[in-house]
Amino acid sequence: MNFKMISLVGLISIFAAPTINAQMDTIVLVPKTSNWKLESKFALNVTQSTFTNWASGGRNNISGLGFINASADYKKDRIRWATTLSTGLGGIQYFDEAIEKTDDVIDIQSTVSYGLKDPWYVSLLGGFRTQFLDGFSNPEDSVRSSTIMAPGYANISLGIEYIPNENLKVFLSPLSAKLTFVQDQVLADSGAFGVAPAEFNSMGDLIKSGENFRAELGAYFRIIYKKELMENIGLRSRLELFSNYQENPGNIDVNGEVILDFKVNKWFSANLQLNVIYDDDIAITDRDGNVGPRTQFKQVIGLGIAYRLANFEEEKK
Repeated sequence: MNFKMISLVGLISIFAAPTINAQMDTIVLVPKTSNWKLESKFALNVTQSTFTNWASGGRNNISGLGFINASADYKKDRIRWATTLSTGLGGIQYFDEAIEKTDDVIDIQSTVSYGLKDPWYVSLLGGFRTQFLDGFSNPEDSVRSSTIMAPGYANISLGIEYIPNENLKVFLSPLSAKLTFVQDQVLADSGAFGVAPAEFNSMGDLIKSGENFRAELGAYFRIIYKKELMENIGLRSRLELFSNYQENPGNIDVNGEVILDFKVNKWFSANLQLNVIYDDDIAITDRDGNVGPRTQFKQVIGLGIAYRLANFEEEKK
């Protein structure tokens, strides 16, 4: 177990109890006279279970899931600058086995926009996504299938953005660069995540190492939508599409996210997160041993204690 795994287990152990679910949610906004609007949300859910002579069965375990979502929005005259940070890290450990990841993501996006005729903007977008820890296709695997910066994705796009209100943003770029990094040589040699694989001779000797970088030029589309569906229920969603002009433009890369936030009462809240990813360059092995691109799904449900803080009385809910 490496240092990062040990640190995660240590963090979870601090909060360990027979049954614990804890979540903290904080929003901080600057005064209205400022051109900046800042928001941050923090959450931690921890669960620990122990079984002794339990007739219906069960395995001792401890699990934890934490995330940070933050945003900074600047607006003055025709200039807008919006930046978001989304991180998540979670794991479960059965007491007789090594820890297994349940969530692991680092996602940063920043968009600078210049207003044309309202509500249209010329926008330059930059994005970056990777993970914290090693990942394995199966818990018993000894060879990792991913790690930090393997893959790492960067996106640079120039296009037109439609912003009719604070709840909806639609961005279309006919000129977008998708950059893929695979900084683990074993994964790069295998051609993981679409990079050129290593070349070997008939004797199995390495002739050329696999590439650690791949650049794609294409079209990019993004829509962000958020709305208060009803009292104490909020929706946040994002859909990203990318088409590579140079190779199989009809195979669209998809990255989608839907988050529902539920405020139960003053102290308790819950959230449901759904993610879907399809990337034609990512080969996944299914249960039958078939290898190829697959649609990836992830679901995360959190329930816990919530705390909210705002600079303005009217922002408190």
